[in-house]
Amino acid sequence: MPKTVGFAANAQFSRMYSDDVVTWVNMLSLPRYGLGQYVSDKAAKSANADEKKLLDNLSRAGERLMGFCRTNLFKRLESSGASFLQSIDRHILRNYVYLHAIENDLPLPIGTLDADTIDPNAEDEDEDSILTADNIDENGSKADAAKVERGGTSRDAYQHRAQAAYDLFAGRYKKRFKWLRPSLFTSTLKKKLREDSDQLLEVLRICGVWNAADDTKLTALHDLIAHQHPGEKVLVFSQFADTVRYLSDQLTITGVDRLAAVTGSSDDPTVLAYRFSPVSNGEKITPDSELRVLIATDVLSEGQNLQDAAIVINYDLPWAIIRLSQRAGRVDRIGQGAERILCYSFLPAEGLEQIIRLRARVRQRLAENSEVVGSDEQFFDDDQLAAQLRDLYTEKSGILDFEADTEVDLASYAYQIWANATRDHAALAKKIADLPDVVFSTREYVGSVQRPQGVLTYLKTSDGADSLAWLDEQGNSVTQSQYAILRAAECAPDTSAIERHPDHHDLVLKAVDLMRRDDYNIGGQLGGRNSARRRAYERLKDHIERLKREAPMFLTQDLERAVDDLYRYPLRSTARDSINRQMKSGVSNEDLARLVIALRTEDRLSLIQAEGEQNEPRILCSLGLFDL
Repeated sequence: MPKTVGFAANAQFSRMYSDDVVTWVNMLSLPRYGLGQYVSDKAAKSANADEKKLLDNLSRAGERLMGFCRTNLFKRLESSGASFLQSIDRHILRNYVYLHAIENDLPLPIGTLDADTIDPNAEDEDEDSILTADNIDENGSKADAAKVERGGTSRDAYQHRAQAAYDLFAGRYKKRFKWLRPSLFTSTLKKKLREDSDQLLEVLRICGVWNAADDTKLTALHDLIAHQHPGEKVLVFSQFADTVRYLSDQLTITGVDRLAAVTGSSDDPTVLAYRFSPVSNGEKITPDSELRVLIATDVLSEGQNLQDAAIVINYDLPWAIIRLSQRAGRVDRIGQGAERILCYSFLPAEGLEQIIRLRARVRQRLAENSEVVGSDEQFFDDDQLAAQLRDLYTEKSGILDFEADTEVDLASYAYQIWANATRDHAALAKKIADLPDVVFSTREYVGSVQRPQGVLTYLKTSDGADSLAWLDEQGNSVTQSQYAILRAAECAPDTSAIERHPDHHDLVLKAVDLMRRDDYNIGGQLGGRNSARRRAYERLKDHIERLKREAPMFLTQDLERAVDDLYRYPLRSTARDSINRQMKSGVSNEDLARLVIALRTEDRLSLIQAEGEQNEPRILCSLGLFDL
């Protein structure tokens, strides 16, 4: 049962949603994420081989990293004022680390995050989470850092802390970074770093010092846990590790006991899951060790049995709304004894429109700048987002009933379109089947900023997967949502074709190049994060590692070969459906392993391509979307 938690956002939290703050963040140049734009052509000619390789990577990653960073700041704002200010502080400090290096001719620490490794759904830690008061403890800068974690500081304080932070990077964390000479970059880099820092200092000034005692959202959470559901098990989700730690610390201060926090950096999340839900996991836990409240990031939204609880609280809303159903799915599973499951979501009564407008403004800004946010782009693909948020706000029944695997959803959706179109028109089915590859057409279409005119392309990839792309007139990807693309193609049977756009075929070729990239649409070789293939592979890979450590005698070649096939080859549709059904029912890793081994033994697991065989992708059809 969906329920919303009403609370009146205090004046400080409201300021964080203000147009001034949104404008300042949108104006950021984010030079550390677009370093490729500041490379000196003259200096780059003298770069050694390693430096040239790193510079090439910087040029490729820039736009995507910049979009990811800006979006992530807004997402943290929606999560918690404390986490938002913490990220702003760390961003300013990291800029000052670069300024310190440039002014002292020291190598620049280049983060390991690049365009090929972004997976916002998997990461809950702030990129600069090592910049904490506990880590930066030299020359009195720990006191400065602690001050900022309470809110507010000065340029002098950041300069003071930057030297200690640089020493931390160059010492304890040296291997985490690549290092480049500042002379490889133009003077504009220093200028943009200082401008961004000044803008973010202005954001800190507008927002003010964070005071947990005035945090009305935190107070509402405490009321739920301590007063509305005292003695009941409660599972609290947030997207961010910083928010989880903040909630854990503050709730402990207010007297909530038998509480634990789980993030991606926790030593063993499963142990805490067992302490929270021992019955569903068949564990014997002493009363003193059993947990009543578990606060977690989405590291616990998949693969854990937590059905000893029947209350789930979404402290923040994931920008991919499907995650709400995955969170609820931790308790809504076989073995749940409660008559009803309560799923609370925080949506301030006066802030619903602010949240909707914030997300719309972020989406529009990214579209205007043609910035691609990798797999995170799915957060902006759904035109029905506002409606979904309102349905959640009004506690509409069924709002959390999402399917877990978007690949299956898309296949079912496409099949239903086919069935509806051909049910009473057998001749149409034959006509479509007889169409040659590369067939094309164009229909009348009036575009918008988010859904512009362009060309849709349907491709059969080299491994037999179906893939759709939507490019605008300039050849930019409009969206990677296969749903959105399929919906854009919709038209009535009597829709007339119009004249082909002169650039139609050129755009189709660009679409083919885009879809041949490993990171497009399906999330790489293993598919998207929610695909059956990826989830099965990741769970069984972890299962194998655990067997190696704890019970090597139970590790078989059949299991290792089956997991290898999962990685190397696409799943057969029947195998995908079987694996999905079992994972939705809460199958254990042991039973999942037995299922995959059995499917492989019966040659029903993968579509195996012979070694050395290279199938070329096939363009099946394309559709132009243009105004007359």
